[in-house]
Amino acid sequence: MQPTNTLHLGNYLGALKNWVRMQEEMPCLFCVVDMHALTQDVGYGKPSELTQATREVTAAYIAAGVDPKRTPIFNQGQVPEHGELAWIFNCVARLGWLDRMTQFKEKSGKHKERASVGLYTYPVLMAADILVYKATHVPVGEDQKQHLELARDIAQKFNNDFGVPDFFPLPEPVIVGAATRVMSLRDGTKKMSKSDDSDMSRINLTDDADTIANKIKRAKTDPHALPSAKDELKDRPEAENLLNIYAALADQDRDAVIAQFAGQPFSAFKTRLAELTVAKLSPLAAEMRRLLADPAEIDRILKDGAARARAIAVPVMEEVKKRVGFIS
Repeated sequence: MQPTNTLHLGNYLGALKNWVRMQEEMPCLFCVVDMHALTQDVGYGKPSELTQATREVTAAYIAAGVDPKRTPIFNQGQVPEHGELAWIFNCVARLGWLDRMTQFKEKSGKHKERASVGLYTYPVLMAADILVYKATHVPVGEDQKQHLELARDIAQKFNNDFGVPDFFPLPEPVIVGAATRVMSLRDGTKKMSKSDDSDMSRINLTDDADTIANKIKRAKTDPHALPSAKDELKDRPEAENLLNIYAALADQDRDAVIAQFAGQPFSAFKTRLAELTVAKLSPLAAEMRRLLADPAEIDRILKDGAARARAIAVPVMEEVKKRVGFIS
């Protein structure tokens, strides 16, 4: 996750909640991508803001249940191998591949000539983030699948260009969960976003109980009662979004949630959803506050995580340097 703005419910349900489970199933690494954050003009002239944002994301990882003793948590900027491999991948990737990346078009808007080169080559650095550890599986949202496909293309081309057929694996996306794509509370057709101008569009992980309840109460709905079957959700994005959120927080199948609330008015459902959301997020917010009260400990965790990550990345980069001819 990028240390930009405040983490929200979509980050928790779409990523953090699943990451906690994944650490039980396979060896994992969890990175706070502060190098990527620079593409959003974060930290320019105010480095302390980026440092604090990095600590906040780290606190969210740990509060959600990622165990730094078992699993390295680190920030990208402390592992220089990410940048080293990204430059080599810049020379492997092709402009035509990057021109097809839809996220750059969305984020750069009508004035792409004013966008940073870093924003344009963001997916190449993402490929390096993955492949410097020879990662085989990457938890991503639907909007990042295209970038992961690019990482596979880069890995394949590097392997072919330098005559090492199986050097880099072709990473697979891991997309799981009932609410992997949580939508805005103000517009069910748009993804819940840290950058949305309206704070009412999202539930921040640091929101208190009253704020959470108020946001859910005021969330956009439609004039109809809750559906009694999933086929009744067609053209009802706000209803679908709220049901998905409830299902993910309750660890229930969405069909079961639909059956539970079928035909009820949104007012009653929103009350139950607010209670559930507060119950799930309040302990997380309290733990984040406790962790952030000791920034030195968070910095120690990040430094330790970076050392453990580099223990994996350095040997990979040594082999890459030999393959491209930097060292013999």
